[in-house]
Amino acid sequence: MFRMPRMPRFYARRRLATLAAATGLIASAALFNSPTASAALPTPVSGATARSYLSQLTVATENRTGYKRDLFPTWITISGTCNTREYILKRDGTNVTTDSACVATSGSWYSPYDGATWSAASDVDIDHLVPLAEAWDSGASQWTTAQRQAFANDVTRPQLLAVTDNVNQSKGDQDPATWMPSLTSYRCTYVRAWVQVKYYYNLSVDSAEKSALTSYLSGC
Repeated sequence: MFRMPRMPRFYARRRLATLAAATGLIASAALFNSPTASAALPTPVSGATARSYLSQLTVATENRTGYKRDLFPTWITISGTCNTREYILKRDGTNVTTDSACVATSGSWYSPYDGATWSAASDVDIDHLVPLAEAWDSGASQWTTAQRQAFANDVTRPQLLAVTDNVNQSKGDQDPATWMPSLTSYRCTYVRAWVQVKYYYNLSVDSAEKSALTSYLSGC
C-alpha cells in the first residue's frame, strides 16, 4: 500500500540547524603518538532513549535511485568565508588557529573512530555520521533541497565529526550492519548518535541495520 512520506521532524517542528565554518585546507601531515585533542560531537541520547527511538523507526528496503551527492549542498557559508567544515574543525580540534579566510592553519585533531591524532587539518575529514547516500536511501529522496542542505550541515545533532580522512573514506556510505569504528570504546556513542539522527529526521532503517543497532545498543 502506498503511503505518503512523512515530513522530517526537523521540518515539521521548524527547527533550524546551526551552521558555520570551513573550506579547503593546506598542511603537512603528522601523526602524534598520543592524543592531544578530543572530538566534541554533541552528546547523543542515552542508550535507553536510543533503544526507544529505534523501536519507533520504520523498517524499509533502501532505494538509491536518483542519488547524487550534490543534491545535498555542502559546505554552507554562514559568516564571511567560514562554512561548516571549518566550524567542525574548530569545534573538534585543540588549539586551532585560522587565517583571515577562516582556513585552519594549525591545531590538533583526535579521531575517535581509530584513536589517531593529527596535526594537519588536511589529514582530517568531516564525516556525516549518517552518510548522505544512506539518508537518501532511507527517506531523504523525498525532501526538498533546503531540507537536504540542513541535514548535510547539521552541527546541532550528533551528525558531523572530524575523523581521520582515510577512515572516513573506508566507511563510505555504509551503515552499522557493515561498518563500525575500529575503536570499540566509541561504538556505543556511535550507534546512539546514529539512531538519534535517524529518529530526528524521520529516516527509516533496513532490517540488517536494525538488527545491528539492536545488538550494539543492548550493551549501551
